Amino acid sequence: MLAVDMAGDAVKAKNGSMVAYDGQMAFKKLTGGGEGIRGMVTRRLTGEQMELMEVKGQGTCYFADRASVINLVGLQSDKLYVESSNLLATDGGLKTGTSFTGMRGASTGTGLFTTTVEGTGQAALMSDGPAVVLRVAPHMPLVVDPGAYVAHTGRVQQHFQSGATFRTLIGEGGGEAFQIRFEGDGLVYVQPSERNTVGGAV
Repeated sequence: MLAVDMAGDAVKAKNGSMVAYDGQMAFKKLTGGGEGIRGMVTRRLTGEQMELMEVKGQGTCYFADRASVINLVGLQSDKLYVESSNLLATDGGLKTGTSFTGMRGASTGTGLFTTTVEGTGQAALMSDGPAVVLRVAPHMPLVVDPGAYVAHTGRVQQHFQSGATFRTLIGEGGGEAFQIRFEGDGLVYVQPSERNTVGGAV
């Protein structure tokens, strides 16, 4: 559960994620994931689903979703790329948007676009179990199962690669048919669990 102490400032949170509050709070559903009409149209065209609400008030507001573990990420004029299903809340001043993911989204069944969070402030990410933060450094690429991917930051390039071999096709492989290869300099957040993926292990 995420407890946010508020003093008149705003927080953007996943629609319906408020579980309790004390003090005075006002809730407003945001159009297009907080990006206005243009954001709503973009998300409908891209298939990226994210519904946010704005919370303002005085007191403490508590947020949670399906007892997921919450991980706080601090941004300093950075951009965070995160699966919309893993985003719980952000500081009100952070800007949300969409970004093309290509084959990674196709392999996870989450669509070809993902959510971005940009600016200075904090974002609260959800994961199935405590997320692990893995470093991507020059000449040290990182390979991640798409079902375990949560988010990433930094100057990182993603490449979709197939792990399928003849052994996979005849049912003797490890079951990891697709992976994401990260190269560059940044951080990748991985959960100790896998969401269902297209063509992955069952």
